[in-house]
Amino acid sequence: MDFNLSAKTTEYAAKLQAFMEAEVFPAERVYEHQRAQLIAAGKPHGVPAVVEELKVKARALGLWNLFLPHSTDPHHGLSVVEYATLAEITGWSPDLAPEATNCAAPDTGNMELLDMFGTEAQKKQWLEPLLEGRIRSGFAMTEPDVASSDARNIQTSIVRDGDDYVINGVKWWTTGAMDERCKILIVMGKTNPDAADHQQQSMVLVPVNTPGVKIVRNLTVLGYVDQHGHAEVTFTDVRVPIANLIGKEGTGFAIAQARLGPGRVHHCMRAIGMAERALSLMIQRANSRTAFGKELSHQGMIQNWIAEARIEIEQARLLVLKCAWMIDTHGAKAARKEIAAIKVAVPRMAQQIVDRAIQVHGGAGVSQDTVLAAMFAGIRALRIVDGPDEVHIRDIARMEIQP
Repeated sequence: MDFNLSAKTTEYAAKLQAFMEAEVFPAERVYEHQRAQLIAAGKPHGVPAVVEELKVKARALGLWNLFLPHSTDPHHGLSVVEYATLAEITGWSPDLAPEATNCAAPDTGNMELLDMFGTEAQKKQWLEPLLEGRIRSGFAMTEPDVASSDARNIQTSIVRDGDDYVINGVKWWTTGAMDERCKILIVMGKTNPDAADHQQQSMVLVPVNTPGVKIVRNLTVLGYVDQHGHAEVTFTDVRVPIANLIGKEGTGFAIAQARLGPGRVHHCMRAIGMAERALSLMIQRANSRTAFGKELSHQGMIQNWIAEARIEIEQARLLVLKCAWMIDTHGAKAARKEIAAIKVAVPRMAQQIVDRAIQVHGGAGVSQDTVLAAMFAGIRALRIVDGPDEVHIRDIARMEIQP
């Protein structure tokens, strides 16, 4: 395995790091101020102007859609290993950098899905504006009334009626659906309830403004209201043309797995970026605070936390890079165990490091005066997003045990 960066990736990484320092980090306070104004005006999911300003600047620098694989964009498309390094850099500012570069979830996964399985008409109507950053999208799979960690439990029905599908059901944690720019949802439901367990589900494209689609409410994350939102959505006799089917009927489960593989690498590398920033803040704080006669950075316990954080980050990064290399070399199916492993190991690691950084900051760590409290909320949720730890651990055990 070779994790050395290509000349192209090295150039992108340097350019992206410079963009972070010159534009993104200074924009964080502006973003917070503009969001506060929007919230006060009754628009908690309005888009702060600075977001669109950053997108224009990033695109002008060529820092745009870098997640797309080489097979999709041979001009500048990167391998999974190459993009992993860039994803980590954007993780230092998770609210701004991924979106500024048009590399934010769930749009990235939805774009990959449309690229792999969409028809030419679907690509023209939905993929192109997503690639341009003109709209956003949502992925509606999780449901409130079933254990969605087992996708076979999904109850939303998608019934063929002539040239239409009729959709009925309730979804929640549909990330991005509260955003005023969200125009399209990819909805997973059952088209073939009598088929084998993994062949019952299908995916269809549902424009948000379709009659019968209702955005019910936003779901907070440990009390935080994300700008893009996490919506509960009901579908009542929603009609869409059969041309809105993605792939073939009964392939929804397989398509979902194809979507989640590289996406978990993206999530995990951004989480490593968050852990790196938390460690940096921990060190800055430890060097600037004195307790019991000496700086915190000279206290044995704090030194232990700092050293362990460095070890844990390096271990996690190597595991993710190995996983990315396997996806590049052998495909996502061959990397199933590694994909499951990083989804457990990385969020756990990042959560612990952010938690210790909060502890070093004391009261400031749990306040709005640092990024740490919001970062903790996001990292804690990541241990549930895309499947809880326990499901991935079970899968790893099964793969280890089977002959």
